[in-house]
Amino acid sequence: MKITFLGTGTSQGIPVIACQCEVCSSVDFRNQRLRSSILIEQEDTCIVVDTGPDFRQQMLTSRVNHLDAVVFTHEHKDHVAGLDDIRSFNFKQKRDMPIYGRPTVIDRLKVEFGYAFSEVKYPGVPTFEVREIENEPFQIGKIKLTPVEVMHYKLPVYGFRVGKFAYITDAKTISETEKDKLRNLDVLVLNALQVKEHISHLTLEEALEWIKELQPKKAYFTHISHYLGLHSEVQEQLPDHVSLAYDGLSISL
Repeated sequence: MKITFLGTGTSQGIPVIACQCEVCSSVDFRNQRLRSSILIEQEDTCIVVDTGPDFRQQMLTSRVNHLDAVVFTHEHKDHVAGLDDIRSFNFKQKRDMPIYGRPTVIDRLKVEFGYAFSEVKYPGVPTFEVREIENEPFQIGKIKLTPVEVMHYKLPVYGFRVGKFAYITDAKTISETEKDKLRNLDVLVLNALQVKEHISHLTLEEALEWIKELQPKKAYFTHISHYLGLHSEVQEQLPDHVSLAYDGLSISL
């Protein structure tokens, strides 16, 4: 299985275009972060988790020419806003794109992209095959996903476990039952927004506490705001088995 980090950033904080902080103006490519998303490839199955505003750029940069499905963690715009650009895959693959999400996420997508879900569609709009999911394992081709529910303040969000790998974004709290799904991992990807306390995201310290308890063999942080600091400086403070992810990083399991 191959995991590619398409984006490791967040909309949280000052827009990069208006910010002259040392992170946003850094020439280190690891500090230039698009909105969080990953690509999961296993044998001939290829799926994306979330389609944020940077989705088209991410697909072009990573040269993704085939996509079997899109899986959504939750309905916030920084995780769904690029859904319209699925139309390129519709055209190339000549089929509707399967999209997976909990019912509340699907309902929101139908509002945000109503033109794509209407009975009478304008020619060329993206087309989807809706697959609603609950907190139960499901299969996409060769990939079996187990949802892991976390709380993003008061909003339930799904992370996903695939084999010995798990991807959690936009988490602040988690129940003990769901936490048990994150044990015995080779790789855990976890959000770490910033150092300062935040109402709906894990801080760096809180994310490290999760890792200390769950004890994955390797951990990566994603959904990083510029408030966390420079990649090189933060990385020096982390344990040997913990790393900041960066856009374009690929790992194999």
